[in-house]
Amino acid sequence: MLPSRRRIRSRRAMSLASVAVLTLAIATSAGAGHLLTDPVTAGPIAPGRSAALSPCMIHGRAGVQMPEGIPTPTGYARSTGTIHALTLMVDFPDVPGRGSALGRLAEFFPRTQQWFATSSYGHLDYRVVAPIRHWLRMPRPFTAYGMERGAPFDPGYRRLIQDIVAAADSRVDFRRYDLLNVLVTPNAGPSALDTVLSVTFAGNRAAPAADGVPIANASFIYSRQDDGSGSYSRTGYRVLPHENSHTFGLPDLYTQDGGTAVGHWDIMSEDWGADNDLLAWHKWKLGWLEDSQVSCVTGRGTREYTVTPLERPGGRKLVFIPLSTKAGYALELRTHGGNDDAVCRPGILIYRVDSNVDTGNGPITVYDSEPDSGGCTRSPNVQAELSDATYRAGQAFTDTKAGISIGVLGKDLSGNYHVRVTRR
Repeated sequence: MLPSRRRIRSRRAMSLASVAVLTLAIATSAGAGHLLTDPVTAGPIAPGRSAALSPCMIHGRAGVQMPEGIPTPTGYARSTGTIHALTLMVDFPDVPGRGSALGRLAEFFPRTQQWFATSSYGHLDYRVVAPIRHWLRMPRPFTAYGMERGAPFDPGYRRLIQDIVAAADSRVDFRRYDLLNVLVTPNAGPSALDTVLSVTFAGNRAAPAADGVPIANASFIYSRQDDGSGSYSRTGYRVLPHENSHTFGLPDLYTQDGGTAVGHWDIMSEDWGADNDLLAWHKWKLGWLEDSQVSCVTGRGTREYTVTPLERPGGRKLVFIPLSTKAGYALELRTHGGNDDAVCRPGILIYRVDSNVDTGNGPITVYDSEPDSGGCTRSPNVQAELSDATYRAGQAFTDTKAGISIGVLGKDLSGNYHVRVTRR
């Protein structure tokens, strides 16, 4: 079988104070490799099986990188059940680790586990395994690997992965794990304020092998994403849930030119600053929402729906209105709670999903109910303009050309919102 094509994907460029930060990462089109070899448990979850939801399971053309469609292509890590994340702390002879390796581990755990448990409503049992409790010293200087922003998979990363495998193989059986985290000593490479090197290889069956299986889903975390605002101790871990979500098949939602079409409404858009969750569309895609929690609006006419807060388990979470087999509108209710610390205007979030758009090119667009308002948040490192994008009672979104209207009717005493959807 031919190896997957390798591509470079650019992470979002955002402003931290007056500093523009560009993060680039590397991904591939989907392959068939995993760290685990069990074909029953490896790979993405099965799509929704309800026939009524089939029209809403949009899918893009062949070759779209990290497509938003359902089902997720094969080759990515499982997103439900128990997964085991092998985590290694790595340093180099020219940049020895500062502090203890366990201290570096503690920057990300247990908060990464807690984030996934909350976001998935317990559907994902994320277990970190760190069998080597000290810095794993690489045989070459950091500079010898040629790690640069957007560096291709070969040759630098191939050498690095091979050296990591050689250094750890006597104590690690790579076949036992679903994904790999490499926590690099943060003094290796430039400051994250200048260049964020954190990258993820996702679904890459052409990756170097260990114990007979390719290192197909691996996240590499470098310098601390710390802007000096004092928030790192609370929010710095969030780069890892972002990167790990790529191993589950989720794309970047920011654009390569530094734009943000989603703002702080999904961790795949902004992973700096205050905590934020995933969109309901992503939760359905990952298998964290049951079919009964999704409504698919296909027929003409007007229907009313009750939508429950995304942070609360149970109840309807997603209403989707397909425009074609490749795109559609989604609506959900976002409130301040769970993983959503930055929500300053609770309400109905409306966005468009396009499964024909590559990662990093804006596959999802949030519609702003209050355009050019400046937003309502003052949280550090949160894109302000879209922070008040949600729709409230009396407000409506209309796509005249498509004949779609979404109106917010009101809020009940339980905190649920009532919406009316019309298709002409």
